[in-house]
Amino acid sequence: MPGNAGTEQTTTVIIGTGLSGLAVATELCRRGVDSIVVDGLDILGAAQPANTASLQRCDAADPVTLRERNEILRHLRNYAASHHVDVRNTTRAVQLTMVKDTAAGSVAPHWEVHTPTGILVADHIVLTRCAHSQLRRMINDFGIAVGRNLVAAMRAIGIYLVGVGELITPSPKEVLRQAKTVGHAISSKVNPPGGATPLTGSLAILSW
Repeated sequence: MPGNAGTEQTTTVIIGTGLSGLAVATELCRRGVDSIVVDGLDILGAAQPANTASLQRCDAADPVTLRERNEILRHLRNYAASHHVDVRNTTRAVQLTMVKDTAAGSVAPHWEVHTPTGILVADHIVLTRCAHSQLRRMINDFGIAVGRNLVAAMRAIGIYLVGVGELITPSPKEVLRQAKTVGHAISSKVNPPGGATPLTGSLAILSW
């Protein structure tokens, strides 16, 4: 059962502490947007965890790609540590609750991410390594009509995808591209044009 030890507020909860999750967390940090990264998501039942390598196969597992992936991951981990990014490697989400705001003019919901030790409240969720079929089922469970464009339907309610595919894991460079796109999209909502927070820090590996 979800814990109730306490409630924490953040802008974004990123589910997945691998390459995809750390890439997004780093991009958000550079843009001055706070986040909390948790290890995975267990809301689909023990037989079908949403965050698992078994959902995808990596066709680009050659030595060069693996070295590139490991090098990028090393840079991301160092950046996260040096910039005090909140990465919780032993914490998993066990329930997602969509809460519709009642404030006048507010249309986007916010999210409660339940963990064994408490609740993380956020405006945005980033999912990594989850099959599209599971995502559709999850969104349907929230009562959201999903048309042909799954990504658009999810973004409308504040859920973003990085490194997610049906079968094949994206290349490291593609993951970084997706992370940059999602980081920009979330940052634009948090800091609208005209009042944007400048990028902070530097990370050569993300300068593509």
